[in-house]
Amino acid sequence: MFKEFKEFAMKGNVLDMAIGIVIGGAFGTIVKSLVSDVIMPPIGLLLGGVDFSNLFAIAKEGDPAGPYAALADAQAAGAVTVNYGLFINNVISFLIVAFAVFMLVKSINAMRREEEAPPAEPTTKDCPYCATEIAIKATRCPNCTSEL
Repeated sequence: MFKEFKEFAMKGNVLDMAIGIVIGGAFGTIVKSLVSDVIMPPIGLLLGGVDFSNLFAIAKEGDPAGPYAALADAQAAGAVTVNYGLFINNVISFLIVAFAVFMLVKSINAMRREEEAPPAEPTTKDCPYCATEIAIKATRCPNCTSEL
């Protein structure tokens, strides 16, 4: 049983998938940092200094009651919050990852199409009498003068 599992785990597709998952996780971390640290601060600045990660609505007050300056303060007080700012960050992260995956798949499909391109139309044919190569539109063989 161990031998069968080893053969299964060492197949190329399983290893490729495992490597893809690890790289995908790392890519997700990079995208999250890109959104949180690079994209959202300028957007928040343009919207009057809003920090999207601290946008929330209170569903139930905590102890002590609000207002709370930040999401961490509300959660520390035990307030029930709807974290729509974090949701906006996650939606933007998803869109970036989805676009990156789309571009990757698009480039792979383009390479596959190039490989699978149909062969060009033939420009020559063989004479049925002398087997020499002649132009496809020829009506007479230039070597044996046979009519085609």
